[in-house]
Amino acid sequence: MDLQTLNAHRSASTGVRMSVHSSKTLKVTMVTGQDLLAKAGSMIAYDGYVQFDGPPATLRRSAEEMVSGEGGKLMLCRGDGDLYLADYGGDVLILHLNNEALSVNGPTLLACDASLQLSIEPVKGLAKLSGSGLTNLVIRGTGWVALVSRGVPISLDCAERETYVDPDALIAWTDGLDMKARRTIKASALIGRGSGEAFQIGFKGRGFVVVQPSEDTGDRFKIRG
Repeated sequence: MDLQTLNAHRSASTGVRMSVHSSKTLKVTMVTGQDLLAKAGSMIAYDGYVQFDGPPATLRRSAEEMVSGEGGKLMLCRGDGDLYLADYGGDVLILHLNNEALSVNGPTLLACDASLQLSIEPVKGLAKLSGSGLTNLVIRGTGWVALVSRGVPISLDCAERETYVDPDALIAWTDGLDMKARRTIKASALIGRGSGEAFQIGFKGRGFVVVQPSEDTGDRFKIRG
């Protein structure tokens, strides 16, 4: 996985599939035969010839809803030209998967190559957070992914020691990391505190976790049950 592309403030590059055109706008170089999945309503401009359609039938409805929210939609983008996407002024970060998997907090996904596989999978090791369990969006394959952060994100290496994060600040992590829940404060002391002070998610293993400088409760995990 190319971590060098995990940068929220890159200038746009000619000929690159995805690049950040200012910190809050994603530029996608569209080529016939290389379709793109994106949040419906995220298009702010394009040049050339670009068409927008509904998501392919092969995309599971549950995955689409996790990305766009209850009753939301994804769109399939195709054609030739430059496409510009944004999501309510959020900072954009991009990365490239090389036959790898990335676990993503669904609403933070802005766009990805349509050739990638999207699926909803249970989050292992976090049964303590919910009696019903937790699910997340997993993206697999080879291709480009663009995420949105509420503020400039940071990536943390989990290889040397366990890393704990507030679930409301979590954007994405390398699939396959060991995970566990940790509670650090008694329920009686939660008045005036956010969920991050109540419990955290621990990560350990070869890989990284990406967090945003915002506790956006609208982007939290989906609870199944």
